[in-house]
Amino acid sequence: MLHTDMMGRTVRVVDNPRRIISLVPSQTELLYDLGLSEELVGLTKFCVHPDEWFRTKTRVGGTKSLHIAQILNLNPDLVIGNKEENLQTEIYALEQHVPVWMSDIYSLEDALVMIRSMGVVVGKAERAQMLADEVAQGFSRLYLPEIKGKKVAYLIWNNPIMVAAANTFIDDILGVLGMENVFTGLSRYPECSLEDIKNAAPDFILLSSEPYPFKERHLNEFREAVPRANVLLVDGEMFSWYGSRLKRAPAYFESIFATDGR
Repeated sequence: MLHTDMMGRTVRVVDNPRRIISLVPSQTELLYDLGLSEELVGLTKFCVHPDEWFRTKTRVGGTKSLHIAQILNLNPDLVIGNKEENLQTEIYALEQHVPVWMSDIYSLEDALVMIRSMGVVVGKAERAQMLADEVAQGFSRLYLPEIKGKKVAYLIWNNPIMVAAANTFIDDILGVLGMENVFTGLSRYPECSLEDIKNAAPDFILLSSEPYPFKERHLNEFREAVPRANVLLVDGEMFSWYGSRLKRAPAYFESIFATDGR
């Protein structure tokens, strides 16, 4: 059957594929929640959820360092990737031999489209539609007046400091929460200085758990540098994973902001 992926590419995929490889952690977890335990034959070393798959399924390298020969040896009838998380050269090498369906996600709405579309491709359309509806309803009920209009800086890396700016899924989620990203005038994941953060005068500084693992010791560093800001350690998966983990995100946001909003 012919499918159009989120990059506008036409991909021919067999009905109900039986040997699937996922190259993206959040989409791996989605495949699990769609009930594809037998069909999933390969994943990346960063696909840590669910743990049982991480421990038992074949790992085919990192998201940007794929083991192409190993993937082909697994004889997949479908490989699932993402424009941002995977390298174009590696995807091109794979698609010369096997069907590769790609997502391209910048917003919560994109994530809902991906969930529904992937469900169709893997033969789980009804289950995927129910999951997307659950995510959409969870976010529609989310109400956090404590942080509405608050200025925020979301840090993804340290030494050098890097932030999530415009044209990222994280930026869209911050907007969904009603927050104003102080670096929305920049694009993607720019480097910035501590002085840049001070000058932006954020009400919140969010230190993500991934890809850089900010820890408790970093809290005091940023609190001393920007004393006016409420500095929090946050679960990066809740802000950046665009698969079925989104089911849990609204409750998580309520748990951290309902008490910490100023």
